[in-house]
Amino acid sequence: MIIKTRLPLIFFFACYCIVSTSNSLAQSIKISNDTKGKKIEFGNEKMTVTLDYDKKVNVSSLLINGQQVIEGDAGIYSAIKTSNRSYSTLQLLSQPSVSTTSNTIKISGITYGDKALTINETWTFTISSANIKLSMDRSLSKAIVAEQVALPVFIFTNMETWEGAYQDYGGLAWFYLFNKKLDTYGVHSSSSQFWNSKTGNGLSVSVSAPGKQVGMDYSRTAEDKLSYTIAVAQKELEPRFDSGTHRRRFIRDRADVWAPVKMSAGKTSQSVTLGYFDFKEQYGRGKLVGVNEDQVNAVLNTIARIGVIDKEHFGGNSWHTPYGPICLHEQYIAQMGLAINDKKYLKGYQQCLDFYRDNAFKPDGRVWPRWAYSNEDAMPKGFTNKGFYEAQWGYLLDSNPDFVTNVAELFDQTGDAAWVKTQQQACEKALDWIIKRDSNHNGLVEMITDSHTQKRGSDWIDIIWASYENAFVNAKLYHALVLWAAIEKQLGNAGKQNYYEQFATKLKTSFNKPTTAGGFWDEQKKCYIHWLDKDGSAHGNNMVTPVNFMAIAYGICDDDARTKTILDDIEVQMQKENLFFWPLCLYTYAPGEGNDWQFPFPNYENGDIFLSWGSVAVKAYAAYKPELALKYVKNVLAQYAKDGLAFQRYARAKQDGQGDDILSGNSLSVVGLYQGIYGINPLYNRFYLDPHITKDLEGTEVKYNYRNQKLTIDLAMDKYAVSNNQFKLLDKSDFGFYGSKNELLYFHGNSEVATLKIATAANLSVEIKEWDKNEMIWTQSSKDIASHQLIYQVNDLNPNSTYSFSINNSIIKRMTSNSKGQLVLPYKTSTNTEEIKISKI
Repeated sequence: MIIKTRLPLIFFFACYCIVSTSNSLAQSIKISNDTKGKKIEFGNEKMTVTLDYDKKVNVSSLLINGQQVIEGDAGIYSAIKTSNRSYSTLQLLSQPSVSTTSNTIKISGITYGDKALTINETWTFTISSANIKLSMDRSLSKAIVAEQVALPVFIFTNMETWEGAYQDYGGLAWFYLFNKKLDTYGVHSSSSQFWNSKTGNGLSVSVSAPGKQVGMDYSRTAEDKLSYTIAVAQKELEPRFDSGTHRRRFIRDRADVWAPVKMSAGKTSQSVTLGYFDFKEQYGRGKLVGVNEDQVNAVLNTIARIGVIDKEHFGGNSWHTPYGPICLHEQYIAQMGLAINDKKYLKGYQQCLDFYRDNAFKPDGRVWPRWAYSNEDAMPKGFTNKGFYEAQWGYLLDSNPDFVTNVAELFDQTGDAAWVKTQQQACEKALDWIIKRDSNHNGLVEMITDSHTQKRGSDWIDIIWASYENAFVNAKLYHALVLWAAIEKQLGNAGKQNYYEQFATKLKTSFNKPTTAGGFWDEQKKCYIHWLDKDGSAHGNNMVTPVNFMAIAYGICDDDARTKTILDDIEVQMQKENLFFWPLCLYTYAPGEGNDWQFPFPNYENGDIFLSWGSVAVKAYAAYKPELALKYVKNVLAQYAKDGLAFQRYARAKQDGQGDDILSGNSLSVVGLYQGIYGINPLYNRFYLDPHITKDLEGTEVKYNYRNQKLTIDLAMDKYAVSNNQFKLLDKSDFGFYGSKNELLYFHGNSEVATLKIATAANLSVEIKEWDKNEMIWTQSSKDIASHQLIYQVNDLNPNSTYSFSINNSIIKRMTSNSKGQLVLPYKTSTNTEEIKISKI
């Protein structure tokens, strides 16, 4: 019965990889062969396997760290289904033979099939203290077309065994969303990391099949078990549905997510490695004081990842959404990686942006704004065979700047200069296309439509008829221009750098003008409006929150009085209605400014609550009143505890979840907690820390992965620290940190150039006390008993000037800075805390 609903194929039970931080744990290898009962029990410290071989071959039991994850007559086995027959290793044509050594088990003669097709397999398990590797050799008597393959299939005990499974590109199969029997999700991944936050247990499964393509799928069986299938094929697996598109990864009421595959006659080989990992150790985020740590972990481990539909398909809408859309007009997909903090996500998104670069651009530089399983949301003939399209609601022009923003912000997280260079031409093309839309040369780019009466959207709020000069799109463009100009500088292209900087300056100036002078500032309403029609009429003066939050967060609005007015006015209305989160707009759009069914207010994009704008909102408030920013982060975490945030939006009236179009953007207020409140900002050449914490958060210790280092960020009021396994750097305000082997770099404030470099092999703690060009004071100490040589290089000093170098207020020497404003001087470490002072004489 399971074979019919789930097509299992070869038992691909591989290397059980134990992740352990202690070398002192002796992990014993165990092999016990019950030749009478025809069962073998084997494993190591973290995994115990029972293999049955009585005229069948399958794993009937698997214990992970004492947790029973597989138990039953099926378990793990191989299966192939053709158009008229199902074959599996649960029913063999003859008895297999078994041989063992001290750390291997070999099962030969695994023969199944019939006169029409014979399949022969040999399984070899190699057991170590760290893992179990299953090598499988297989031969088919003839070439076939297989409707389904399972090489192998795992039937886990129930749907609660694991909460989810991470993919090799950073995506997530979240089993909470498998809310019906025979829900099935397929991905192009060669590994899975199954995890359970309650038990803390994790199981990694990685597949090696040289020269072949690997796919996986997950399904809730008719018996409410979790079925996990590995498929190996000559070519990349193609989704079976929909007719004409073949892009649908998530299906309901059936398990055959993949189209039939050709299998050649003859021999093939593959291997699978299973490994244990401690979920809390590998994905824990430290000690988060003042917020619910488990809820923060849960939101970033689940909701934040569900917009990753498959390899090369990253967006904000989940794979669970009926038509599976990806909005390329979302600027925060890379930003989510900042808080997800998984290098697999970052690497996977690089590959995705490469795919978009090569497939989502029109020849003239226009970026297609969306992708989907089907073409139902597209304009007539407005789509490509790769699935990219123009939305039926209008021309959503924010896709152009958002592509650039995502490239730039991903580069900051990876520091991969070679990669960003490959994106340079595409980003310039995207920016140049939209900049050319400033036909009246006022610095504000224009939309495709001239008037709201044309009833076409132009941005993320796609059924509000924003037209001509749109503040929403122009705010995003400003952000992209600032980010990309900095990258052009790094790439040595001063011409393009200046071009984009100058356009950004012009845009900002026009943006801040009053509406009566062609800008977006409404003097009467005291907010930035949504758009201006070509006739000069102002529209969307109803406090559209994303427009106003972006203006503040992206630095367009640098008028403190305006900022205060906007944020205070929003909070007054929030308290009046007792809303748990900011709606898209505080008041109603005027009749005719949006799709008819947006009225009466509040309804959908005219006043409902969309969580996707949480990060810009948190950033806007964090620098002004961090206690308000934190309040709404906590509200979202509390909502997660109630419903998992598994909705598109929340209705304004009852604040209840609405819509099956689940958005990963629901995590963005928690991303804002990381970036806007904790101040975590990984940049291309440094880890920049700029906290805006409250007293409630004091004592927070965030564990953070940065460039293959484990950092610890300690947050107290007016005292912040970043440390790795060698260096610790403290300051009372924002600063940059970079620690490589035997070298510590300190960046004062948001300086792009290190202001202090210390070369040493010692473990060293440095606390900055004062820093300007005339006087620099810091204290330092070392845990090392023996003293070590230190070489200081102090930068950004006054050139050719004399400075004194003092230790504990005693002048050691006087030196003159060079023409570049640098001083280089040696010293030594001490276990005692010493004060270092460099003063201009």
